[in-house]
Amino acid sequence: MRHSYQAPCRFQIYKALFGRENPPRPRCTVTGGGVDLSPREPRAEVAVASEGKSMKIGMIGVGLMGHGIARNVMRRGGFALGYFDHPGNQPTDELDGLGATAFDSLSDLAAASDVIILCVTGSPQVEGILTGAGGVIAGLKPGAVVVDCSTSLPASTVKMAEAVKAAGGEFVDAPMTRTAQFAHEGKLNLLVGGDAATVEKVSPVLAAFTEEVKHVGEVSAGHRLKLLHNYVSVGFMSLLAEAAAQSADAGIDPQSFVDVLASGGGASVALDRLSPFIVNGDREALPFAISNALKDFDYYRQMSAQAGAQVEIADGVYRALSNVVEKGAGDAYVPELVQHFRKG
Repeated sequence: MRHSYQAPCRFQIYKALFGRENPPRPRCTVTGGGVDLSPREPRAEVAVASEGKSMKIGMIGVGLMGHGIARNVMRRGGFALGYFDHPGNQPTDELDGLGATAFDSLSDLAAASDVIILCVTGSPQVEGILTGAGGVIAGLKPGAVVVDCSTSLPASTVKMAEAVKAAGGEFVDAPMTRTAQFAHEGKLNLLVGGDAATVEKVSPVLAAFTEEVKHVGEVSAGHRLKLLHNYVSVGFMSLLAEAAAQSADAGIDPQSFVDVLASGGGASVALDRLSPFIVNGDREALPFAISNALKDFDYYRQMSAQAGAQVEIADGVYRALSNVVEKGAGDAYVPELVQHFRKG
C-alpha cells in the first residue's frame, strides 16, 4: 500500500539517513518516575494489541535496527504502521505484507501518526528530519509523541524536544542497546528519557519491540547513558581487539587466548562478541560498523567536552578507530578490528 505524494523535493538532505516473534512480553508501567517491567498476566500482550488498533505509528529509518522495530510493532503490537520510503531502507516486503503504508513525505507521515519513531544515524539526521522543510514538525498532530531511538547528542536532543513541544507534540529519547538480531526478535533494551506521563503514554508501543525498558530520567538522559554505554562497550572491545592482534602476531593459539581470558578477568560480553572472529574469523556476532563506533566515540567526546569531563582514554581509542577508518575500513565490523590492529 502506498500513500502517493508529489513532493517538490526528494529530501536530498536525507541522503545519508542511514549509516548504516516470542513469548508474551510484560507491559511497561511508570511508577515513581521509573518504568516497572514486573511480570504481568499473559493477557497484557492482548491489551497491547487492543490499544494498537487505535494508535497509529510512523516509522522513519527502516534500516537494520528499524526494520526489526517496525515488524514487531505490527506483528506483536498489532499497531497500524506507516513508514518513510527511502532508498536506505532494508527491503520492506514483510512490512508491506503486514499492511504497512509507505509515505513519500515526512510531514504527511507525521500527520497520519500518533507516535513517530526515529531510528537513524545521529543528531544531524534527526534535526533535519524533524525541523527541515517538509519535515515531521510541519505535519505533527497535536499531542503526538516523537520517540527518538537513534544515538544522538544530549544537547541536540534537548533542542529537538523543545522544538517538538513548541509544535504541540511530546518527545522522548529511547536509544537502544543490543544488536540487529535482538531487534528482529523484539528483544531490544531501551534507555528512555522523558516525562513519566509521556513514557507511560507510549509504553504499549515500546513493549511491542523490547525485552527491557528503563526510564532513566528526563529528556536527554537516555541519550547520555547510551553514549556512556557505547563508550564502555566499544572501549572494551577495542582494547580486547588490540590484545588479540598481538596474541595472533606472536603465534599464540587463538582458542587458548580466548580460554585464558574467559576463565579469568577477561571474561565479558566483549569477549563473547569478539571470540567468534578471534577463533574462526566470523564477524557476524556483532554487525556494527567501525565507522558507527567512531561516530559514537566522537559524540562521547563532544558530550564530555561540554561537561568538562576527562577524555584521555577516549581520545586514545578514538585515534585507534580513526586510523582504521582513514585506511578505508569504516564499513568493516567491530570484530574485524582484531585483523586491522595486527602488524603489517
